[in-house]
Amino acid sequence: MRKSLLIVLCSLSVTLISAQDQVIRISNDSSDKEVIIKDNRRVKIKTSHGQKIAGRLGIQQGDSIMIDEKRIAIADIQEIKRNLLRTSIFSSGFFIYAGALTIGIGVIGGVLVDSTVFLAAIPGAGLIYTSSKSPNFHRKYKRDKNWTFEPAVAP
Repeated sequence: MRKSLLIVLCSLSVTLISAQDQVIRISNDSSDKEVIIKDNRRVKIKTSHGQKIAGRLGIQQGDSIMIDEKRIAIADIQEIKRNLLRTSIFSSGFFIYAGALTIGIGVIGGVLVDSTVFLAAIPGAGLIYTSSKSPNFHRKYKRDKNWTFEPAVAP
């Protein structure tokens, strides 16, 4: 009984020790800042060829990543940015709500008060259009600003 318990505990500890997460380490030598983006996180990247790709990050062995079944070399990344789902939902929801409220005030004010209030529908339409682009307010890490990207193992 003791031998089997010892074998099970040893095999579990070996599994826990060897299971390490792959990450991308983004560092800036001039300001000594370091950011880590873990595997399977939502990101937006721009490559040196001008492609803009958004999706879940998959870190491969070596110097490449996978985003939506597209293999990209880390050396080809020009900028990378986190793309959190909750930020996309809240910002889009806020702009839709504000746009609908502005259009509603413009229509009601145009009917009841003065016809020039109908012009408030123009910025309302702009707010709703902005929500369709899903704005992202997170920091962008660019190679031009001395940020370096490298694969690493999570600490």
